[in-house]
Amino acid sequence: MSVASVTARVNEIESLLAPPSTPAAAPTTFQQQLKAAGQAFGPSPATQPDQSPGQYDSLINAAAQKYGVDPAVLKGLIRQESGFDPNSTSGAGAVGLTQLMPGTAAALGVSNPRDPAQSIDAGAHFLRQQLDAFGGDVQKALAAYNAGPGAVQRYGGVPPYGETQDYVRKVMAYANQYRGQSVA
Repeated sequence: MSVASVTARVNEIESLLAPPSTPAAAPTTFQQQLKAAGQAFGPSPATQPDQSPGQYDSLINAAAQKYGVDPAVLKGLIRQESGFDPNSTSGAGAVGLTQLMPGTAAALGVSNPRDPAQSIDAGAHFLRQQLDAFGGDVQKALAAYNAGPGAVQRYGGVPPYGETQDYVRKVMAYANQYRGQSVA
């Protein structure tokens, strides 16, 4: 399967999962296009330094305890999703520390996805749902968090998407790092 066909399929899936939106007026100058692109994609965890990860430890621990998830995994997920930037927005429209799509955030009772407390609580809740759906298998739950539960069900595990496989590896590696430290 070619990269172009995989990219096209991912875009197709994202469009099916994303809520309908009204297109913004297209910028007319290169500078406007560049500015709009930067706003649409927000900071990338891969290119931006982490914000202050320790500042959220109490919220992470509270949400992890509330939903029975490993706080190190939750912290690793947040690091991978947003680099600890509560204002992070993905190109697909996911928002906040745990990068929830607007529909998912609303279904989890989030009124402000940029609010760290709401984002962390909802992200932990959504991770718990994925853990429950996949028999407590952390890697499958993380893959479902990233690619959607349907993809994990279709492939019977972590889907063969490079982005998702990389995502699961990175979150697990971060979690192992955090387990060596005090998350509290």
